[in-house]
Order: sequence, then C-alpha cells, then structure tokens
Amino acid sequence: MKHLLTRYLLLPSALVGSLALYALTSKVGPPVPDADNAGLKLPAGFGALKVVETGARTRHLTITPQGTIYVKLARPDKSGKTILMLRENSGGKATVANSFGSYGGTGICIKNGYLYASSEEEVFRYKLNEKNEVLNPDKPEKIITGLINRGQHETKSVALDNEGNIYVNIGAFSNSCQVKDRQKGSLGQPNCPVLDSAGGIWQFRADKLNQTYGDGTRYATGLRNVVGLDWNQQANQLFVMQHGRDQLHDIFPDMYDVKQSSLLPAECMYALKKGDNAGWPYMYYDGLQRKKMMAPEYGGDGKKEATGNFIDPVAAFPAHMAPNALLFYTGTMFPEKYRNGAFIAFHGSWNRAPEPQAGYYVVFQPFKNGKPFGESEVFADNFAGSPEKVASGRADHKPCGLAQGPDGSLYVSDDKMGTIYRIVYAKK
Repeated sequence: MKHLLTRYLLLPSALVGSLALYALTSKVGPPVPDADNAGLKLPAGFGALKVVETGARTRHLTITPQGTIYVKLARPDKSGKTILMLRENSGGKATVANSFGSYGGTGICIKNGYLYASSEEEVFRYKLNEKNEVLNPDKPEKIITGLINRGQHETKSVALDNEGNIYVNIGAFSNSCQVKDRQKGSLGQPNCPVLDSAGGIWQFRADKLNQTYGDGTRYATGLRNVVGLDWNQQANQLFVMQHGRDQLHDIFPDMYDVKQSSLLPAECMYALKKGDNAGWPYMYYDGLQRKKMMAPEYGGDGKKEATGNFIDPVAAFPAHMAPNALLFYTGTMFPEKYRNGAFIAFHGSWNRAPEPQAGYYVVFQPFKNGKPFGESEVFADNFAGSPEKVASGRADHKPCGLAQGPDGSLYVSDDKMGTIYRIVYAKK
C-alpha cells in the first residue's frame, strides 16, 4: 500500500481551552497542549502535550476509565520496578503515584477487572478494585509461564478478545530460519523447526493459572515477530503488525542490491483467523509489486512468487520501520474519519542504508466495515527531533506504545527517553 508522507501545519492557538466536554467529566480539567505541541507535527486542529518524562524505557501502556495510566517498562527502573502507575494532574500532566513489579517486558492491558502484564517469559494478572486500581501489586497471579526467550524477538505482547481468551506473540528466534542465522549464503532449515514453538500467536485462557505451551493453542503461525496487536471490536477479529525479515542483500548479494534490501520486505498488517499461516520464513511480501515472494533461503530469487497456502496482508507499509503498537480508535474526541481506524506506532528503522532511515512516527490507517479502506497517512511526526536525525537513525524519541484515554485522546509512549505524549483534538 502506498505510504503517504503528508506533513501538516501546526495551529496551536486553535487548541487551548476548547475541550469543554472533558472539563465537565474530569476533576483535573481538560488537557492543555504544550505551546510547541510537545515538539510534534500533527494534522490541523490537533495538539499534544508531554504527560510525563519518566526517564525509563516505557513500552506499552493502558488507561483506565478513571484516567489512571499503567505503563510497562522494558527493564526495571532505578527503584527496581517495571510497572508505573500514573495519576493525572491539572492540564493533563501526570505524576508517578506508584510502581510495582520486578520483571521487564512489553505487554500490558486491562480487561474485565484485571490488569494483565507480561515479562519475556510469563504473563501475569492483577485484580483491580472498583476504581481500577491494583489491589495487591506484590502478589500477581501467574497465568502463563515457560514461554521461549532466546534473546531475539523476545517481547511477549498481549491482546484479549471478548470471550475470555488472551493472545500472546511468541516471536521467532531467527531472522529467516537459516541453518546459520544471518550468515551469508546459508539456506533455510527444512520444515523450519522454529515454528514448533515460536513464530506465531498463541491463544490461552485469560482466567486459568500456570498455563504452559501445552495449555495454549497455536492460533496463527508464519509470523516472524509481532509487537503491535489489537482486537478489532468492529470485525471481532485479531489484527497484528509483523516485523518483516532483514538483510536480503547481506545474505544473498547476488539476488538483491542494497537498495532493494532497504525497501524490502513490507511491514505488514494481518487480520487473523484461527489456523492462519502468514508465510514466514518461506515467503515475504513485496509492497512495491504487491506480491508474495518466495524467500531466497527457500528457493526464491527475488522474482519467484510464493507458492503455498499463505494469507495476504490486509495492509502493507515501508520496510524495516518496526511497527511496535497497533490501536483501533473507538473514541469520539477525534473527527469521524478516525472512528474504528487503526493507529500504528513505528519505532523506526536501523537497516535501510544506503537509503535514509525512516519511521519514528505514528501512522493512521483508515478502516471501513472492519477492513482497511484508503491510503494511510503520517499522523504524528517529529518524535525524532529533525529530518537529519531521522535519516541518520539517531532519533531523540522512538514511539513504542499506544493507548486511548477515556476522553478519546491518544497516548503515545517513547522507549528511548521515557516520555509519555498525549494527543488531543479541539472540537469546534
């Protein structure tokens, strides 16, 4: 799918003091955008503020109906804790009210009276009270244990459906299932053994303690690594964003030049059903030709289309930009065009040379009737700080997590400096 690099003018004067509805329902008043919109470039009518600067590696986050923010940290902060509880102050800013947990990781979400959070090997849940505050932060219930962590694609992102199931990404501990991982000319392992225990989405019960692989179901396979995933309420279906494979030129220089390697393969969005196979490591999706191609490790040459019962992506985006969060917007603060559409946080590339690095922004993908509809567009940009910092890959901030506030505002976490952003719209 064509990726639009639209840029927008900032109109901060149109934003301040215009969120009257939120003011009626919040004890701390409406959020007030920073004078410089927190350094972000946004569509006209939007503003942004820095909610808090934690100084920690903030990954995914979730927000209660009362506006309390729970943030998962990649690793323990200076106090040794890995989940931050933030309470909103005047103007939309927030402070850390509590911290707990001692395990790093990425996944966190709230469903049916519980806070769920993951390490790189386990998934826990915490009972919430009537204010959606954790009742016993020092004694979580362990619901899944023994997940694979081999130091590559180890994050265990999570999402829940409406039937009591939790979905966990178990990323492939490999780039392309070569006999010798990431080594020039090494071919793929027959019947890739990585797929036996990784490279897909596993489904477990959200209410059963101490589950292991044997208690779960391999819901979908052929997914190299998924960090961003969300349950689409309109389609009643799980959607995921895959991190595509790397180093086509480095491994097979006779088949791919450096530019092709920087532009392939696409970062893909998939709509999953039980039993689906997205094709990794046997194929990749070429977003320029809009074709599924055989991987060179498995007989491909850059020209041979894939054969096999592999699903098509529902949307595709430029290569190597690391989609780390997916959020379906169901709020009413933003204009109607955003309703039920998808926001995607692109963490940014490291391996597009000699092309400039890219990403470090939040993209919006319109949806209609539960499916992508129309072109995507850059929604929030300049997390990196400047075009030069984008091109070099030395970004000031890297978007990682997305969450929707009770008023319909959009929160974005940054796992480089630990800033939490909040994007609001001024109703007119």
